[in-house]
Amino acid sequence: MSTLIALASLAVLILVLEIINLRKTIVPLTLIGLLVALGFNICNFNTIDSFYNNMIVINKTTTLFSSLFIVLTFFIVALGQSFYKEQYDKISDYTSLKIFLLIGAYCMVAFGNMVMFFLGLEILSITLYILAGSDRTNIKSNEAGMKYFLMGSFASGFILFGIALIYGATASFDLDQIQLASSQLAMPKWFMVGFVLMLVGLLFKIAAFPFHFWAPDVYQGSPLLTTTTMSTLAKVAAVAAFYKLSLVFFPAMPANFSNLIAFLIIVTLIVGNVMALKQNNIKRLMAYSGISHAGFMLMAILLGKQAEPHLFYYMVAYAIAGIAAFSVILYVCQDKKEELVIHFRGFAKHKPVLAVTLSLALLSMAGIPILAGFFGKLFLFTQALNQGYYVMVVIAVITSIISIYYYFKVIIVMFTYKNADANTTYQKNFIYSTVAIIAIVINLIIGFCPSLIIDLF
Repeated sequence: MSTLIALASLAVLILVLEIINLRKTIVPLTLIGLLVALGFNICNFNTIDSFYNNMIVINKTTTLFSSLFIVLTFFIVALGQSFYKEQYDKISDYTSLKIFLLIGAYCMVAFGNMVMFFLGLEILSITLYILAGSDRTNIKSNEAGMKYFLMGSFASGFILFGIALIYGATASFDLDQIQLASSQLAMPKWFMVGFVLMLVGLLFKIAAFPFHFWAPDVYQGSPLLTTTTMSTLAKVAAVAAFYKLSLVFFPAMPANFSNLIAFLIIVTLIVGNVMALKQNNIKRLMAYSGISHAGFMLMAILLGKQAEPHLFYYMVAYAIAGIAAFSVILYVCQDKKEELVIHFRGFAKHKPVLAVTLSLALLSMAGIPILAGFFGKLFLFTQALNQGYYVMVVIAVITSIISIYYYFKVIIVMFTYKNADANTTYQKNFIYSTVAIIAIVINLIIGFCPSLIIDLF
């Protein structure tokens, strides 16, 4: 609970610093505040506790997932120092919104009550709606914000109606009580209908088939740092919440329910990877890449409690690689109107270290050996094979091979094409470079030593 209080206090403090005209201290103090919150969170590592009638539940899983969220927010806030330099008078707004987004993500993984889950979901969602449309002079940003708001609100309505039906079946919002009732009593049909409605909303939030269609347009239209946030922090928070709910509801579903989830995973993997092949905009390419990774993470949700360490490892590997990749994309596209793959032509000639960093991040996402993404997929595939999902694993392997093509498309452009303008220069940016290198080093470390993450459970 101390972590949540620290984060809420930090969000308010940021706005106060703006009022008293200490704008230049906002980002440094926010980074320090996030480290303090991370310290509070780590102190709860071996604690099992609940607060306010089980509204907030603290345990090892909560601590690990929320620690990942805080680390990702740390990187995103650091990137904001440079990204918002042209509109620095609004830095307090952007930074505080990211802290509120983190609060929503924390509630989505620490909830013990459906009311707190929905509250966290809406805090995160509303913050993203604002950030998606925050570039007021850009018509694409306006369109992305409105599109995301309308479709996201529709998905939230499904989740809310589903929660209402589940309450009608169990007479409780408490997860423990819902799990107890569903295991001991014959549930009425609207219990299953309620969870299916929640499933629709959750699949939308993580951009999985058949509710993935919003992601490419919203990712492309949103400011690039907002796209980074959606692709990393928001996605892993939604997956973590989905996983926690699946442990309660999946056992109460019909025997063939797992076949439905397996089908959705297979189609998500196919759609995400195949559609990414023809993308020339790096944002849209990363959007379809994120859809495919949602499919891989759904595999862990299907596999149940024993896959929890492997899900967390995959989330860390994916999110950290995403931070590294987007940091380099920010570096290259900081003065471009559109984020096209062609803008990376000859980048390796000018900035070889950052080109290698982006290459390693993309190869990790593709699942190339030694990098963390490879072990994330290996662990999930092994677990799925042990549970008999042979067809799903074969298709997952094939789609992983397909993904290598579109990731290599970016790498080839960086290393083999000479830039059309020999005098092209890139504006130096210490923050983007530092975040990218730190993130890829973390990815390499957990790739060489996966036990650093797995042994935490």
